[in-house]
Amino acid sequence: MEISIDGGKGQGYASGMSEEKANMGRNGELFPILPSGLPKGIARLAAEAAPTGEGHEVRFYALEAKSILNRTVSKRGLDFTWSINPYRGCEFGCRYCYARYTHEFMEKRDPELFEQEIYVKQQAVWLLQRDLRRVKPGEEIAIGTATDPYQPVERRLGVTRGLLEVLAEREGLEIGIVTKSALIARDAEVLRAVARGNRLVIGVTITTANVGLARILEPRAPRPDLRFEAVRRLRKAGLAVGILNSPLLPGITDNGPALHRMAVLAKEVDASFFSAQPLFLKPCSKGTYLAFVEKHFPALKEDYARRFETAEFASPAYARRMRDLVRAVVRKHGLTGRLSDAPLTRGGGRWLAEAQETAQQELWPLKPVVADGACGDGTQERIPAKAVAGARGLAYSSSKAS
Repeated sequence: MEISIDGGKGQGYASGMSEEKANMGRNGELFPILPSGLPKGIARLAAEAAPTGEGHEVRFYALEAKSILNRTVSKRGLDFTWSINPYRGCEFGCRYCYARYTHEFMEKRDPELFEQEIYVKQQAVWLLQRDLRRVKPGEEIAIGTATDPYQPVERRLGVTRGLLEVLAEREGLEIGIVTKSALIARDAEVLRAVARGNRLVIGVTITTANVGLARILEPRAPRPDLRFEAVRRLRKAGLAVGILNSPLLPGITDNGPALHRMAVLAKEVDASFFSAQPLFLKPCSKGTYLAFVEKHFPALKEDYARRFETAEFASPAYARRMRDLVRAVVRKHGLTGRLSDAPLTRGGGRWLAEAQETAQQELWPLKPVVADGACGDGTQERIPAKAVAGARGLAYSSSKAS
């Protein structure tokens, strides 16, 4: 596979999120004033993108880009100004991924295409060298807001590494990186170079410490233990690296024992901070995640349907309870908390307020879905033993009625 990542000026034009939204009609349709069959903007570039190779159930394309820096548009009020996403689409296939909608701007509406068709932005290094002049003092740059910058293809192409080498030549920038890949530890020395002249904060997403659950929830992401080890390595390199225990999955990982286990492991690897936010489901990911729940946690199906029937985000009461539970865990283990999962947030720091003691049964007053020792790591996450056995390559048998 040959994909150029620098040198030469990129041709054509790809859009940032705000430019993409400008192409949306009042009813949400793409390019409402254009004749059908004649896409423009990012959809045209995607249609013209040259195939560059294939992997396991994934195809790669070279995507021309006008800019590598995009202005952020976020309903969640994330605290950064610019975003960089070297890739479009992500191989990890996380069931809850909110970024699946970004493929819709390319007129690819099947949610699974987000993980099956990966677009590599061309001339990324050259574009960043040119575009950094647009960044004003105090403005923040977030890397990996829509797709993981360290997904498997990065191992071969090194697009993200090339961008970091550009940032290492600058000073006075505020940079945040979010990934759920252990591959980031490969770039420890480059990241140290970036941090010498800039403020750099890294967040490693670890949704669960349980390998079996991770395998069915984030099928192609690195194992949780590998991600914890990456945090340890980067901390030893002197970098600010924290753990994002997000999203908190209602009825599955939003409980005290699961958070306690995560906090213990975060403390062991000397994480700079620990954060956890409730699950939210955009329309693009709702079907994928609810299908996951129906298959693996059928007893929770009706509760999810009720909670997310008309809303994308958790209710204010549930969000407050989760916040208090996370604060209690952070305080108990002497960790540093953060107010959000934003790559950089000026509201971070050690929690000072007393957390409210909220019983888990107030959040999800359900009997355990499965409690037959499936997790095997001391947690009480509710995951079917059959799923765990399959993830570990073991034969499954049980005398219990299903």
